[in-house]
Amino acid sequence: MQERSGHTSVETIAFDGLLVIVGGGTVDLDVLRELYLRGAHLVGADSGANTIAAAGLKPEAVIGDFDSVEDINRWLGKTRLLHLTEQLTIDFEKALYSTRAPVTVALGMTGKRFDHTLAALDAVTRHAGRNVILVDEEDLALVLDRPFSFAVEPGERVSVHPLAPVSFEDSTGLVYPLDGLTLAPGVLTGTSNAATEGPFSITPTNDGPWLLILHRSNLMALLDKLLVS
Repeated sequence: MQERSGHTSVETIAFDGLLVIVGGGTVDLDVLRELYLRGAHLVGADSGANTIAAAGLKPEAVIGDFDSVEDINRWLGKTRLLHLTEQLTIDFEKALYSTRAPVTVALGMTGKRFDHTLAALDAVTRHAGRNVILVDEEDLALVLDRPFSFAVEPGERVSVHPLAPVSFEDSTGLVYPLDGLTLAPGVLTGTSNAATEGPFSITPTNDGPWLLILHRSNLMALLDKLLVS
């Protein structure tokens, strides 16, 4: 394996507004098109460029080791190509460490292949300081390392999954309060909690990264909140 560059010498592409990184997993093309119509910048993480093309769209950049994108030459002179040959990270993480954006949605990074899903969770753990939302066929998972509040329908599922040990000071608007709990992978998680009436809020006491997992139908409202905050 080649040594990772440490990210310091890698070109960084800055985007304003919403960035959508598309991978090689299952992607709802209607969701991809809707995000594009909302002004999202599209980046293909290697074979994710194939998916963007299948939606009738063009990526602003293709990033990865280019081992799975179909005919990389088709993109020459048409979009930005960032060829990263290190093999310590998956293409999704290559796209993360070589881009910046206020909010990033990742499509096709979870589901389909379990090993890729686990690697994607490792990647967002290492990049927990930025707003990243993983989206699959059913759910969305927002990566957080700070207090957060949001509103969903009463009774709707609200799951909290720790990516590292994280303690919670308090919570409101949840059927099962998180007050005083410490969650940790392999020890205790917050699966299948639910909202009561009104917005819920969750306040951690440390900055350990965690996932807020909601139904995918909340994606656009969540983006509205993140893009104005």
